[in-house]
Amino acid sequence: MDHPMPPEPTSTPPGRIPLAVVVMDGDGLVSHWSSGARRLLGTARDEAVGRPGVDLLPVTGALTAQEEDGDRAGPELDVSLSDVTPYPTAGRAHLSDAQGGPVDVLWWAYPLAGPGPERLLVLMADAARLGVDECADGGRARPLERVSPGFALHTEFPGADLLGERLPDILPNMGPAGSSRIVSQVLELGYPVMEISQYERVPVTPDWGVPRYLERRAKLRQRHEVPAATSDAPAAVTSRDDALDLEHAAVRERLEFLNEVSGRIGSSLDLERTIREVTSAAVPRFADFAGTHLRAEVLAGEGFPDGPPDVTTIWHRVWVEHNDEPGRWDDTVPVGEAMAFPEHTPFFQCMVTGEPVLIPLISDELGDRIAAQFEKRDLRPLINGRSILIVPLKARHVVLGFMVLLRRGDRSAFNDMDRATGAEMAARAGLVLDNARMYTHQESVAETLQDRVLPRISPRMPGCDVATRYLPGTRLGRIGGDWFDTIRLPGSRMALVVGDVMGHGLNSAVMMGQLRTAVQTMAALDMPPAQLLRHLDDLAQRLGEHYLATCLYAVYDPVESDLLIANAGHIPPVLVRAEDGRSELLQLPTGAPIGVGGVPFETVRVPVAPGDRLLLCTDGLVEVRGQDIGTGLAALCETAAHPAASMTDACDAIIRALNPVGGRKDDVALLMARLNGIPRSDVATWTLAPRAGEVARARQLTRETLRRWDLEQACETAEFLVGEVVTNAVRHARTQSVELRLVRADALLCEVSDDDQAVPVLLGTGPDDEYGRGLRLVDRLSRKWGTSRRAHGKTVWFEQPLPCGRRA
Repeated sequence: MDHPMPPEPTSTPPGRIPLAVVVMDGDGLVSHWSSGARRLLGTARDEAVGRPGVDLLPVTGALTAQEEDGDRAGPELDVSLSDVTPYPTAGRAHLSDAQGGPVDVLWWAYPLAGPGPERLLVLMADAARLGVDECADGGRARPLERVSPGFALHTEFPGADLLGERLPDILPNMGPAGSSRIVSQVLELGYPVMEISQYERVPVTPDWGVPRYLERRAKLRQRHEVPAATSDAPAAVTSRDDALDLEHAAVRERLEFLNEVSGRIGSSLDLERTIREVTSAAVPRFADFAGTHLRAEVLAGEGFPDGPPDVTTIWHRVWVEHNDEPGRWDDTVPVGEAMAFPEHTPFFQCMVTGEPVLIPLISDELGDRIAAQFEKRDLRPLINGRSILIVPLKARHVVLGFMVLLRRGDRSAFNDMDRATGAEMAARAGLVLDNARMYTHQESVAETLQDRVLPRISPRMPGCDVATRYLPGTRLGRIGGDWFDTIRLPGSRMALVVGDVMGHGLNSAVMMGQLRTAVQTMAALDMPPAQLLRHLDDLAQRLGEHYLATCLYAVYDPVESDLLIANAGHIPPVLVRAEDGRSELLQLPTGAPIGVGGVPFETVRVPVAPGDRLLLCTDGLVEVRGQDIGTGLAALCETAAHPAASMTDACDAIIRALNPVGGRKDDVALLMARLNGIPRSDVATWTLAPRAGEVARARQLTRETLRRWDLEQACETAEFLVGEVVTNAVRHARTQSVELRLVRADALLCEVSDDDQAVPVLLGTGPDDEYGRGLRLVDRLSRKWGTSRRAHGKTVWFEQPLPCGRRA
């Protein structure tokens, strides 16, 4: 299509729109992918580089080779781009972004020639961004239907040299050789323009690179070189007006930049993402290089830094952005490096004074002097001949970090106005970083607290296998008051606990830790479930009126195959029968939550069989806003009955079914126990008289029992340990009997009970001490040991690992 001649150059100021830039190699694969392309098309650089361009770009006409008669070869990409037409092409396409929204794309495609691997340059712009721009004459907004891409000589527009100089700034991290080769071909083939109509052409220039006020300065310079003969105003007045106009344009340029920075940073409270946003906001529009350094305690999520930094302060280089050739800075200033900065450097001056440091031009002498302070690296090739601006990142008058900004020598040096702009940018970034730091610190505290108060549960216990899951909530700091626990009791029994403190946040987590500790302490006294909940309720009332929690406490006896359960306002447990796979909600007296007071609790006995599964959880798993909780409990029963390869798989299946991604607000505690039981043939119990001669009998009974169980390899150690524990019981027993119990499970469990309340403890012994060595030997030779108080005495127990392959 032929277009009329464009209007006079002075009537079409350069446009400013964000550009996406893509470069393809001779095989049609993407070799360069700019951040603008990621924003426009929704594909990340790592996903785009190396893929065929035809899969990613809307420029179908440019991605086809030409036949000899000039007709296109077809809609598909040819084997290579080595024989593409030497003419540029342009077009318009309607696409969908990553979220499915419509995107109106203008594109320009340039075939490239030369020694480099680049064979096609594609520039793209969002046409929707043009509907709010002013027309060339400052009139109404441009109608989108009148906008189309085109080409024109860049010399047809004002500031031709500046337009040409600006092109390298849009190329994604290409070196000087490659960028200059590409720029020369673009200028020769035709500068990219937007055709507003058949009579208006606006050159396409990116919204970074040379600021707009420099373009106006070039126009003013041209105006001064050619005196206006028809002007009635004195020359001094015209010059003053031009200067004011230039100053206002420069101020607007910086305000636009700061507004853009404010919009780009602080999109989340994630510290790492915030750091990247802060650094990337400066390149390439404000600087050619930006490196952000943070104090070590800030990066570690610790508390607010104490005091000003000094030569011993450790700084981490957390992110670097630049538009130099790839890899140029990687070895000298690697991301992630921790270091202390020397005193006689501009970096140290900025961090100590908390004020920006500006050096308009780093001469060779100054660059050599700065580089000499860093023994292990040579900074001279990177800083000499450049302009540098170092700005502090502060919050509450304390320096959290600093940014190093550099401009190449072919660009305007930093000036006082840039220093003010950089300081304002750093001030806004400092506040955002401090917010992210505080959020990271609070989240770290919450997660640490939650991690400390939740137990470490062994998956295999005598007669019982256990699997657990805890999922933090998605609100109020991701921390709550849900907990679970397993507690070992005398007689090979196991206490299974699940509870939920009402509320969320750190206070709930602290209350949960206190109540869980209290349950462990009272469980060690071997209280019946109802009595334990009664004491827990009394404790909660003494701690404060806000201590309200639900709790379910169950005691499993693997030898007797029964459960003793008491409930304090908690949702009932689910029991899955191994015989037929049927699941049921156990009908228990509901009781009142812990902390209400004045409400009795009741213990219920539930017979079970080996292989049955008991499921305890908190209401966050089954409660859905707007639905009756009975619906969630029914779904829990149904899901729990499904077979699974393992306990872990069963827990995961329940979580997936009842707690879809994004649907959970409350935290969730889940405990599943497979009640394997212990056959009576694997249990041996004797009553011994409290006489010294019974110690030898206990050893003999142990030896005979282990031989019957085919555990002769464990006899010697077991006899010795049983003798030491029985000796201690016989010495302190006050009645006529001491009970000895052996249980064969995953390990050999020995329990010795007497009626003395005094708990044995490890003692330090000297060479002349007669007593005190027995428990030390038990501690050394057993896998684990412990004591449990009962209502009328105590039980001392130990576990001895079984020989390999001798598990029951």
